[in-house]
Amino acid sequence: MNLKYSDRSKTGVSFILQTGLGIFGNTVVLLAYASIVSSETKLLPVDMILCHLAFVNLMLLLTRCVPQTMTVFGLRNLLNDPGCKVVIYAYRISRALSVCITCMLSVFQAVTIAPAGPRLSRLKPSLPSLVLPTFAGLWLLNMAICIAAPLFSMAPRNGTVPAFTLNLGFCHVDFRNNLSYVINGVAVSGRDFAFVALMVGSSGYILLLLHRHSKQVKGIRRSQGGGAETRAAKTVLTLVVLYAVFFGIDNVIWIYMLTMPKVSPVVADMRVFFSSCYASLSPYFVISSNKKVKGKIVCSAEHDQPLEDVMINHYRAIK
Repeated sequence: MNLKYSDRSKTGVSFILQTGLGIFGNTVVLLAYASIVSSETKLLPVDMILCHLAFVNLMLLLTRCVPQTMTVFGLRNLLNDPGCKVVIYAYRISRALSVCITCMLSVFQAVTIAPAGPRLSRLKPSLPSLVLPTFAGLWLLNMAICIAAPLFSMAPRNGTVPAFTLNLGFCHVDFRNNLSYVINGVAVSGRDFAFVALMVGSSGYILLLLHRHSKQVKGIRRSQGGGAETRAAKTVLTLVVLYAVFFGIDNVIWIYMLTMPKVSPVVADMRVFFSSCYASLSPYFVISSNKKVKGKIVCSAEHDQPLEDVMINHYRAIK
């Protein structure tokens, strides 16, 4: 019994660390971009996408990891049936948008650095105007695909968990029969694999272009605009690799869950942890590689430093 309690405590601590780091990192990115927007007339397409990605990942952490952490530590009856429907629906949409917007980031960056041809020469100038319509399209698409999630969501009931039910701890998703269970899994996995395939394809194209540029042009990082585009491309590649790794782990566990009529809460906890790692880690890659975001954070820290020095000096004077 003590061993079981100890294991749950370790799981809870890991969720607290993951959730805390993720919420803090994504909030910092959003605040940095809010500051950038206040000082610039408009954001570049890549910056708009990174800002939206931080918002979606923050929503994912709040709707999935926060209640999961509370459940791991023994809190029960967190949500009623309507609450479960809202939270599960918001989580499903935010999780779907995380992969879709990462894919969008990769595609837009590939178009940005691609050699200008007859078609791309007309497409590149219109990229900024395509960002918001693409956001709207992705939201509508995923709201439609995820509409089944709230229909099957409910607060946990006393007693045993029915077959073909995803036991999330704070909520149950009861598909009632094997057909609904499998159809939901295939629809979600099919959408995710399609966007991941497009993401990997466009990232492979980015990698090929960077390799060609490095061979053809010496000192490309010193060329006008080359350095910024190269840094942005490397950021995108890093995010894609990060997502692909955790996506693979997540889907291995998800396929296992689809083949089992009843799933242990430990397995569900593992899937939540790995599926949320991208949302928690990605903002720190953005902060470390994006000069605008890093510059705003550094400026904010330097702005607060004089106030701290004044307070310290005042305290010393009093002593």
